[in-house]
Amino acid sequence: MTFEAYEAVVDDSGYEARTRERQALSLGIDRLERIQTGHFSFEDLVESLLYVRRLWTIFIEDLAHPDNGLPDKLRADIISIGLWVVKEADRLREQRSNDVVQLIEINRLIRDAL
Repeated sequence: MTFEAYEAVVDDSGYEARTRERQALSLGIDRLERIQTGHFSFEDLVESLLYVRRLWTIFIEDLAHPDNGLPDKLRADIISIGLWVVKEADRLREQRSNDVVQLIEINRLIRDAL
């Protein structure tokens, strides 16, 4: 395999990874928007918020891994955002907040930046 061919595979796999991340974030946003409309059961609320929490936990773990290729500052910034998302999802799940708008917006911003 030539270096150019390897480079194309790496680029494609990076593109595919970003596509999967966008899809996962879109699913989380869809779930959060259902919460925003008020048409959900308590079980739906919990499942949706746990989905968003698990997704961001995966992102945070990946970003914290030493082999992650993003610049340190960007990694730290996204980790901070992720920690906020996890905490906010927990606050909503524990009914200490009922404002899902910011959570939706942050997830949209991150998704759209991928």
